[in-house]
Amino acid sequence: MPYPQELDYWSEEVSIAFPQLSQPQARVLSLYSYGMAMTKCCGQTTVSVFLALLLGLKAQNLRQRIREFIYEASQKRGQKRCELQVEAQFTPLLKWVLKQWRDKKKIILAADATYLKDRHTILTISVVYGQTAIPIAWQVLKGNAKGEWHPLWLKLFAQIAPAIPKSTQVLVLFDRGLYSKRLFNVVRGHGWHPFMRIREQGLFKRLRGKNWRNLKHLAYRGMSPTAFKVQCFKGDTLEAYLWVEWDEHRDEACLLLSNLAPKQVKGNPYPLRMWIEANFKDWKRGGLHLEQCKISDPERLSRLIFVLALALFHLIRLGNALLSPNILRSDPLRRLSLVTLGWLNLLVATIHDTPLKERYFHPYTLPSFYHSQKTYP
Repeated sequence: MPYPQELDYWSEEVSIAFPQLSQPQARVLSLYSYGMAMTKCCGQTTVSVFLALLLGLKAQNLRQRIREFIYEASQKRGQKRCELQVEAQFTPLLKWVLKQWRDKKKIILAADATYLKDRHTILTISVVYGQTAIPIAWQVLKGNAKGEWHPLWLKLFAQIAPAIPKSTQVLVLFDRGLYSKRLFNVVRGHGWHPFMRIREQGLFKRLRGKNWRNLKHLAYRGMSPTAFKVQCFKGDTLEAYLWVEWDEHRDEACLLLSNLAPKQVKGNPYPLRMWIEANFKDWKRGGLHLEQCKISDPERLSRLIFVLALALFHLIRLGNALLSPNILRSDPLRRLSLVTLGWLNLLVATIHDTPLKERYFHPYTLPSFYHSQKTYP
């Protein structure tokens, strides 16, 4: 039975994007990620049965090929089997994403951790876009594993750095639980720009000031967005811009540390950090149901996430192809996520047996830091 044109088109793209993979690896990767995107499920049995019905192949053979894709070499059949080195794929994955970026002058990354119950912790770096995100690098840890995360974040950022042109402005968003002066400086060392949310604990002082003040006394509800050039944290001082705002509808203030002043960014990128949270939902119950995965080995789970990342990237770009800046907010298309739109688009393409051409990703529109903002040296 011939393959659907959309699957052939996708298989060719995967082979080109990941030249380090062998032909069998690239073939299984394209089949697995296509089946995962079509079924919105990570389950090997569900994906293999779907592909068997679609392609007229034996489900048992497909399931074995899919299972062995995430195995280490020693657990595979045959004499010439090799295992997938996931870390080596982060750079080509990000290059593939950026190849379809309309405005290569700026990208926004978010770094955060997600959890599979108490079994695994997954440190993830993603490119945020369209109220979701595209995973580009990750590290899987046992849920009860001891040790600091700092060296792991450093390794992840180093692995994706070769894919980003020097001329591209890179903004990196961190939640407040990940604040680290060392991580701040490492991001700066790559020529990128960190935005780290911090807690209202510790002391700060103006750059030309003499007195240290408590951070929790800095902001008040309804405060106009303001930025200060400060020295923050008396014990381990960091010199940076401190962005402060407290929307009257929020329960607490938002304090951000960055090496950039607001006028250098022309907007506030930090609200876009929530898009990685939305993407974690796409990983799990709101999308591909990774939470139902029974895999206990971190290396195997990391390979499965590689397949998931490709499936999500394919769905997001196909969803993006249905939208344009001219579509009205009242249009029903606006009510669906990019992942859901992409899934519908993929279903229709498979039914009609036509390949889809994706559109380029649109430039970012950053939330304003209000016209009443003030910046102090």
